[in-house]
Amino acid sequence: MCFGHDGEGALRRSLEEKGASRRTLFRGAALGAAGVAAVGSGLVQPAAAGDRHPGPDRHGQHGRRRGVPHDRVSIQLYTLRAALGGDPGFDVVLERLAQYGYERVELAGYYGRTAAALRDFLDGLGIRATSSHDGISADRTALRTKLENAVTLGQRYVVVPYLASSSLADWQRWADQMNAEAQLARRYGLRYGYHNHAHEFTTDLGGGVTPWEVLTERLDPRLVHLEVDLYWAYTGGVGVGAADPDRFAIDVVRQAPQRVLQFHVKDRDAATGDMADLGTGVIDFPRIFGAHRVEEYIVENDTPDVTPLTSAAVGHLYLDHVRW
Repeated sequence: MCFGHDGEGALRRSLEEKGASRRTLFRGAALGAAGVAAVGSGLVQPAAAGDRHPGPDRHGQHGRRRGVPHDRVSIQLYTLRAALGGDPGFDVVLERLAQYGYERVELAGYYGRTAAALRDFLDGLGIRATSSHDGISADRTALRTKLENAVTLGQRYVVVPYLASSSLADWQRWADQMNAEAQLARRYGLRYGYHNHAHEFTTDLGGGVTPWEVLTERLDPRLVHLEVDLYWAYTGGVGVGAADPDRFAIDVVRQAPQRVLQFHVKDRDAATGDMADLGTGVIDFPRIFGAHRVEEYIVENDTPDVTPLTSAAVGHLYLDHVRW
């Protein structure tokens, strides 16, 4: 439910409409053998040979294990919404994030500040708002305001967080509008992206066509990138009956014509299927990270296991130590 949107409800409705008939996302694509990460200990299976990223590691040498660069770790502030808007409050939460080592955040609203005031506050903490979740704009004036605020904040990305409909025409119209918005965003020096949930893979728009197929066929790859939410991609794989949901998520990344520049990194509980703090669930992040590297690894947990700040601390610690 990134930024207050009902991803779980959209997924449930799409599966109810499909009934017992399920289609895989990629027609004719082999999804590989089943397999999940070990849980409890936070350990995961090593990446399959075919999923490893070829070439030298981040040190420029072959054979060394790779990790997530520290300065590419971010967090979606929706994870911390209860603490930001309540106790201990926005200022204290951001100060704690800086103490945990976060140098980037992805915004989900300004919490009563102007873009300029928020930029000044974050600069004082050594944190940069590199990305934000913003819906499709109602008109050209609203779009320009959104982009101008993003420039003021020093962002690199603006990302549409959620769209949901069972109408093919809606998804086609939205894709065209995102292309138009992205063209203007490029003039502002910004990258424009789309963030998935699971229902894009499971909703049947007619004839077995899914929203993900519409988006990846219609979004201009020169203008629009993807921010792939790995929990929702994995969950979409479960929803379509994929034997190997990790492989499904990797195929989501590899088979899209658009560039995948950002990951939302959140785990999935083995027993309930709910979101879980990083390293405590079943998603094989080393395998996925080894298959594709991105510019940002964004921690998120819509329903923190303990407290929002604990989830933030655990998330950064996990990404600092994960290897593949």
